[in-house]
Parts: sequence; structure tokens; C-alpha cells
Amino acid sequence: MASSLLHCSDKLPFMDVETILHMKEGLGETSYAQNSSLQKRGMDTLKSLITNAATDVYISQTPERFTVADLGCSSGPNALCLVEAIVGSIGRVCGRRSSQPPPEFSVLLNDLPTNDFNTIFFSLPEFTDRLKAAAGTGEWGRPMVFLSGVPGSFYGRLFPRRSVHFICSCSSLHWLSQVPPGLFDEAGGPVNKGKMYISSTSPPAVPLAYLRQFQRDFGLFLKSRAAEVVPGGRMVLAMLGRQTEGYIDRRTTFLWELLSESLAALVSQGLVEQEKVDAYNVPFYAPSIGEVEEEVRREGSFRLDYVQTYEISLSSSGDAKEDGRTVSMAIRAIQESMLSHHFGPDVVDALFHRYTELVTESMEREEVKSVQIGVVLTRL
Repeated sequence: MASSLLHCSDKLPFMDVETILHMKEGLGETSYAQNSSLQKRGMDTLKSLITNAATDVYISQTPERFTVADLGCSSGPNALCLVEAIVGSIGRVCGRRSSQPPPEFSVLLNDLPTNDFNTIFFSLPEFTDRLKAAAGTGEWGRPMVFLSGVPGSFYGRLFPRRSVHFICSCSSLHWLSQVPPGLFDEAGGPVNKGKMYISSTSPPAVPLAYLRQFQRDFGLFLKSRAAEVVPGGRMVLAMLGRQTEGYIDRRTTFLWELLSESLAALVSQGLVEQEKVDAYNVPFYAPSIGEVEEEVRREGSFRLDYVQTYEISLSSSGDAKEDGRTVSMAIRAIQESMLSHHFGPDVVDALFHRYTELVTESMEREEVKSVQIGVVLTRL
């Protein structure tokens, strides 16, 4: 992801998204590995779509080496689950065709350089054991899987030309390459005071700035992948989105609003300066289906085979306190690196203590949902 300034003032920290934004590393209590069940729920919703698309590409091309890339793989247990499902699906197809051995699989795991790739690689023995066990059932022969880590921003080239058969990306493309320009006036003052994302009180310049950044980023993403994907290859992309054509969809903005409220509580306690709150903006955008379709059409290298929105309930256990903590810990694992950089690490515990309270109170009143967009594209 490209670097950017969060604010032009020398008083505030420089925000280089590519070197700062990463999921909480390791396997500890606040790590992404221990707090990614919400993302897993979204992946499971689209797992059959992903495996079917990958298998269709294999059947149509039957290469000896099948190359799969997972963009924004992050770390923890989710990093290899889609790869395992794809390998298994193609392996079973080959098992039903006794004369056709499974291909060798080249699996390319991509995320920003600050990603905790080590946690993924520590889990490889378990991943290999599961593949061996599946092959041992006799459904299909044991596949050869070659895994590589590819650090870098997916808003640019990552792989050689026409080298990849299938790409998946889950819960990543809503992250922008930078905080959008245009969130500060000519004097350097913030125009979205007290808010870190688009809200009902945001002036029109704010959603427009976010939309323009999404258009630049997603267009560059498509152009880069067009060079790398073989003709007839496919991509399945899943990102947080909205079901409204207007910029405000409460299912998308709600958790950001509560995080802004939590920061406001810290300001009232004298723990955080209001100036820093006003200057904090997240490099995030939840597009509509129409905005995704428009960029695919504009770039022109892919056919849009399928696009759909899915509602995912965040109130999974029926216990508001448990669900509130799950959501809060998930947001902390995602945002802690950026919040610590901007506000300092000392406020993080207090911030998420208040955030947990607010999320729990909301879940006691209503079912909280998010919206995900699933997209299937074929390289022309």
C-alpha cells in the first residue's frame, strides 16, 4: 500500500500505511490469530463460491502446475483454510478421474511486509498433516503444495506476467492504500472533526474523498491483476460493503461510530487530545455494488460473472456480553497498530475497555450486522 500523511501538521505522527497497518501479531490474547472469528465467518459464507470458481478454472485449463494467490492473507488460522479447501476440491475432481493426477500447487500468500508471516509458517506442519490425512482416505492422491510468502501491497504488481490461475482476497480490499487526500481544508484543519470515517454529520467532501481513493486503488488493483492472471483465470473478491447507493449504511458505519464515541470518552477524561481525535481518519472504504461494477467496467480486463451482497450477523452466541467482547477484540486486533502509532500505546487498553462497553450495550438492544460483497471475475 502506498504511503500517506494522516495530517499535514508537524505535531501529529506520520502515517505510512504500508509500514504501520497490520493485524496484531503473535498468538497472544489480543492477537489477530486469536481474534479473527468474524473474518472466518465471512470466509465460510463464500467458501463454496471460491472453491467452485477455482475448480472450474482447473477443469477448463488442466495445467500441470496450478498457481493460487491469496491477497491479504493476514495470519493465524484463517490464512490457510481457503487454500486447503481449494486443494481439496481440485484433488477430489482428479480423484474421480482416475487417469488424471492432481496438479502441483504453487500457493502465493500475500500481505503487507509488516504482516506476521511467521505465524503462518509455524502452522505449516498441521496444514501438511491435514492434506496427508485427506489424501489417505483414498479420495485423491497426495498433492504437492509449494507455499511462498509474497510481501508487498496488492495496489501494484506482485507476480510475473500471466503466471496466476486463481486469486482470492477476503476481508482486505476495503482497506485503502492511504488515508484519502481531501480530509483537511486549505489551512490544514480537519473537515470531519470527531469522526474517523464517513458519518451522517460528515460534509459532502468526506465521502467524495473516500470514493475517489477507492476508485484509484481498486482500478490499480484490477490493472495489476490483469497483467498477472492467465486468460480464463479467475478472481473471487470479498470485501465489506454497503447495500445502499447512498454513502451511509449503518451496518458499515456503526462500529466506526462507536470507536469515535470511545475516543470522545477518553478526551473527556483528559487521556487524549481532541486535536489528535479530529486528525485520525481510517484508510477504509466500504463500496456499493454499483461502485465495484463501475471500476470493473472502466478497467476492462475482466468479465464480471457474479456480484452479490451478504448480511453477516455479529451477534452469534446470543450472549451480548460475549458477542460484544468478540467484536471489540476483533476490531482491536485490526486497528491497534494504527491507533498506537497515532495516539500512543498507553491509551489502547482504556479505549477498548470503553469500546467493549458500547458494543455490548448496542448488542443488548439490537442484532448487529455487517455487509459483505462477493465478486467473481474472469480474465478476458
